[in-house]
Amino acid sequence: MIPIADFLKIIAHRMVRRYPALAMKLRQAGFAYNAEDFLKRTLFSALIMTFGLSFVLLALVKTFELPKFFFLVIPIIFFGLFFFFMHSPDVKIMREQQQIGSEIVFAGRFLLIEMESGIPVYTAMLEAAKNYERIGKYLSHIIRHVDMGTPIEEAINQEVELTPSEDLRKVLWQILNALRTGADASKSLRAVIEQIVREQHIAITEYGRKLNPLAMFYMIIAIIIPTLGITMLVVLSTLVSLPLDFTILMVLLLFIAFMQFMFLSVIRSSRPPVGI
Repeated sequence: MIPIADFLKIIAHRMVRRYPALAMKLRQAGFAYNAEDFLKRTLFSALIMTFGLSFVLLALVKTFELPKFFFLVIPIIFFGLFFFFMHSPDVKIMREQQQIGSEIVFAGRFLLIEMESGIPVYTAMLEAAKNYERIGKYLSHIIRHVDMGTPIEEAINQEVELTPSEDLRKVLWQILNALRTGADASKSLRAVIEQIVREQHIAITEYGRKLNPLAMFYMIIAIIIPTLGITMLVVLSTLVSLPLDFTILMVLLLFIAFMQFMFLSVIRSSRPPVGI
């Protein structure tokens, strides 16, 4: 009989061809393992959590005498957990993009001032890496490769491929083109920074437009409806002898808390990462 670890490794080896972009996503997200190992870990995590939830499901079936076909949701749970864990690199990349977006304008202007003052690109990147935490991580990679003997053009080109932020990629690409052609990088870099600022202004405007209907729906669904609904439920329970015990109230409380958490998460996730 094949051990579970070897079985998952065989499945991961066959599945890796269906996710050709996974290897690059893992590198951009900063994961230390390759695509096949990530698929193996994801399958194992989904299997373990499904196994644990199966015991909970079994207890519910026995307690509430649910029909046997209720166990058919176990494969759905497994695939749902699998696809949930598969999106962890995308979540990490999105979070990294937001953090870079909050610094990109300031770091770009810092590099622009340094270059306009006649400071070499290497020194400008070294100083920017000390002053900006998130972008400094990527600039430090370039500095480290250059210190190890890699030409600065090649080091920047490698970081252009690995950075998850399109804005940072534009800034590095302009510096790279200037180094290759011998042109003045300050003019093209200034144009890129101005474009990023305009895009962030547009993002702020769109966020303001989304915020008004989101706030209205939040007031209706998460505040008004639960408040009036519970009040009417208490009144009906006294008129028609509707059973309303502590357990039902706790379930309603948890549902309302979950709805509020979801609305706040949506509002927080839709907030644009700006630094202007």
